[in-house]
Amino acid sequence: MKDQNFLVLVRHGQSEWNAKNLFTGWKDPGLTLIGEKEASNAGILIKERNIKFSKMYTSALQRAQITGQMILKGIDQEDIEVIKNQALNERDYGDLAGLNKDDARKEWGEEQVHIWRRSYDIPPPGGESLKNTAERVLPYFNSSILPKLSDGENILVAAHGNSLRSLVMQLDHLSKEEVIALEIPTGAPIIYSFDGGKEPIAKENLFE
Repeated sequence: MKDQNFLVLVRHGQSEWNAKNLFTGWKDPGLTLIGEKEASNAGILIKERNIKFSKMYTSALQRAQITGQMILKGIDQEDIEVIKNQALNERDYGDLAGLNKDDARKEWGEEQVHIWRRSYDIPPPGGESLKNTAERVLPYFNSSILPKLSDGENILVAAHGNSLRSLVMQLDHLSKEEVIALEIPTGAPIIYSFDGGKEPIAKENLFE
């Protein structure tokens, strides 16, 4: 049996648009001071585990990239390879992007906005459902990241609430109903342990 290796998932710290209660999606705001603190704290939590990463994967959006870089700085591993790919981007909110969530409820109604936000396969106008998001996240994960885990590498992924939901759905074998109820806090590492196979053997949430 191979020694254990690890996949660490981290949702970016609070973004400027999170703080303003705006639908963000593929828009590209930076982090707030709170978000930077969350990213730094994630680095502290990960450093305690003494994991030496071979690569970090992140999205094409700066809030995830900045979070990842702050984590790497915190664990003294800024020299590792960083791969950026929009397959790991947040769910595209389409016509809702940039709108205040309360204003969207006034325009389309509380029930309709809730359906767009919390259903598995009903997308907002011009955007993606969680199902659509998973259909781009999971093929990339399975072809580009999972083989490296099977080879014994330690991988860090800094991404977004819905792209990480898609990964957790596969790794934890969640149903559609379970995944839409799943909340992934900002800046809170999730550690999966592997032993050479394609299925994790353990999971730990580093939530304070």
